Formats: sequence, C-alpha cells, structure tokens
Amino acid sequence: MCHVDEAVLMEVQSSLRLFGGARALCERVMREAVELGASQVGRGPTALAALAFARTVPGTRPTRGPAAHSWAERLDTLPLGALTAAALHEPLLARLGCRTLGQLRALPRTGLARRCGAALLEALDQAYGVRPERWDWLRLPEVFDTRLELPGRVEEAGALMFGARRLVLQMCGWLAARHAGVRHFVLGWRHDFHRPGTDDAGELVVRTAEITRQPEHLCRLLGELLSRVQLDGPVGELSLRADTVEPLAPHSAALALEAGAAAPRDGESLAQLVERLTARLGAERVVRPQLVSDHRPESMQHWRAAATGEAPRPLPAGALPSPLPGWLLCCPEPLAVRRDLPQHGGALQLLAGPHRVDAGWWEVEAGPGAVARDYYIAADQRGSLLWIYRERVSAAADAGAAGWFLHGVFG
Repeated sequence: MCHVDEAVLMEVQSSLRLFGGARALCERVMREAVELGASQVGRGPTALAALAFARTVPGTRPTRGPAAHSWAERLDTLPLGALTAAALHEPLLARLGCRTLGQLRALPRTGLARRCGAALLEALDQAYGVRPERWDWLRLPEVFDTRLELPGRVEEAGALMFGARRLVLQMCGWLAARHAGVRHFVLGWRHDFHRPGTDDAGELVVRTAEITRQPEHLCRLLGELLSRVQLDGPVGELSLRADTVEPLAPHSAALALEAGAAAPRDGESLAQLVERLTARLGAERVVRPQLVSDHRPESMQHWRAAATGEAPRPLPAGALPSPLPGWLLCCPEPLAVRRDLPQHGGALQLLAGPHRVDAGWWEVEAGPGAVARDYYIAADQRGSLLWIYRERVSAAADAGAAGWFLHGVFG
C-alpha cells in the first residue's frame, strides 16, 4: 500500500481469490473506506491506470475493471486530467488539439519530450504498462497517534463520535496490519478557545477487559463513555493515541467447525457486554464476586468492579468440603429451640453435619471477627433444605449462650 497523489494504491492481485474476486473486493473496500473519506474506487492492470479510472468515473460505485484486451482502449478515451503528469501540461496540449490520453500517445514522442519533458512520457508508459512502476510502500509507525480537524465546532461530547469513529477505524486498520490489539487507548480533544485558568484540551482513556481490535465494539464503548463527558467548550480538533499494543492472532473461521471446536458466535462476548454496561452505568454498579481464602461464609467472597481486565480466579480443588447454599442471608436469623430441636415453621430435621468452622481469630477490629460454628443441612416441614448452624461455646462459658441460627437456603 502506498500514496499516489490523492489516492491510496493497493496491490491486490494475489488476494483476489481470497476475497471472492476483483469486483467483490472493490465493493468491500468502497463500503468500508467511505467512512474514512474515500469517494471512489478504481482498478486496473497498472496503478496509474486504476487512478485514472477512479478519477473519471462519477459516483461512489467501484469502476468495472476493463478486460485485458480492452483496458488500453478505454484508457485512450479518458481526458488528460486523468493522468497527473498530463494535467500539468493540459493548456499546451489543448492548443495542439490534444484532448484525450489516446491523442496524447499519438503525438511524436521526440517533440513531446522536448516541449513537456521526459517525465510525461515516463508516466504515460507506466500507465499503459510499457514501463514498470516503482513505488515507496508505506511503513507502519510503531505508535499510532493521529489527529483530525473537525469540519465545525462541536459543543456536545456525544457529537464527537462522528470524527472519533473515523480515528478508531484507522487505528483498527493499523492494528490489523500489525496483527495486534489494544487494551487501552486515549481520545483527546482541543478546544477552540483559551481562557485564563482553564485547560484548553481534554482526553478520555478507554480501557478494555481483553485484547481487541473490533471497531464496532470499540466505537460502542467509546460512545457510552462520551455520553457521560461534559465539555468545557467547543471542540475543533480530535486526536487518538495507542501507545501499547499486544499480539492478537485473528480468528480463523475455516477451522471453527473442526471436531471439538465450538461454532462461531454472533454478537458481543460477555467481556464486551460487561465493558459496555460499565461505561453506561459506572464501575460501582457492575460488579462480580471475587473469591477469598476464608472459611467464614460471609467472608468467602468480595464484590469488585467487573471490568477490571482480570480473569476470575478458579476455585481450588477441595476448597468446599460440604455443600453450600445458593442463597446466603445477610445476617443470620436466630431460631427458636424446643426440646433441643431448632424450629422454623415447625421442628427441623437434621440431615447432614456437623461441618465445623473455627476461624477469624486473627482479626481484631475489621471483618466479622472470630466464629466457632457447627453447620448442618436441615429440612423443614415443607421439605425445603436450610443451612443452619449452632454456636459453640467453651467449657468455661455459659452453656446457655449457645444458639441456633438460619444462615442460608438451598434451591
């Protein structure tokens, strides 16, 4: 890929079969490049011929590629302005009665070189494939840092997505060429004013839980974050910077249905959904449990922000020697005792236990403190399974201080 005048040149001959043919590839390029400012796509056997076709065919549909035996004839019919080197001498050539590239080729080469220079003949020969073309191919920068001047002053942060989307698409193309993805990038903006004591620029850091280069997901996430931003004034320029990238292997659809492989899924992944909800609702409202090495049920997990980028830690094997209920009460509920049996809508039947928990002795002030309990699985009169425990007391303590408590419900 390289720049040729106002166009971008791509050599795609070896990729035509991969993308379903030349026309399918042209339509895809036009569909995806229009958001980056492209207005026309042309193709031809040479770079300058493709550029000439793109310049002279109106509209935004890709120009039909000429057949191998007729493309030179179609090139002959194009005006002089289709070739940059000829457009520079168009007034002189018009006085000679020359209006098209075909008429230009018919002029004596010696006189043409004397009046217009050898560069015109060289460009003409390259366009028709008589001489080989040589271009300086683009080299990707190590860091993506691009600026975009907005066509007008933007006063609301949500309206910045028009220009921000174009920058995100450029970044994703840069990432795809590097076979990489990002975990975070920075969108910056500059105001069209300067007030003493105020900053004339701002920025928004976008973080993702997993490495990605999916433009639609990044744009949705960025849009949610921008909707919560208040601008200090009108914005006239945007910038986007991605300093750190990580390798990201592309998904291979051809191997997705092999034996043992899961079929490809449409839509957002769970991590992308969590990121979008976090951006919309706030990190403090989207949380997930985090396992803690503690035998006390009320201290076995903590709640933390879901979009932290850290994978949940798996539960160690054998960490739960007894079944735990699906519902845990915030505060244990005292149970009445009759004839030494705990009551909850009637006498409870002890099915399993005891499971002894004796922990928390190391805590002095923070946390629930020391506990000494014997847990049981019990059934009530309706057949519901309950998780209850009995306080244990030392031999020196008052035996009547021990009691039964409901702590959880199964099911």
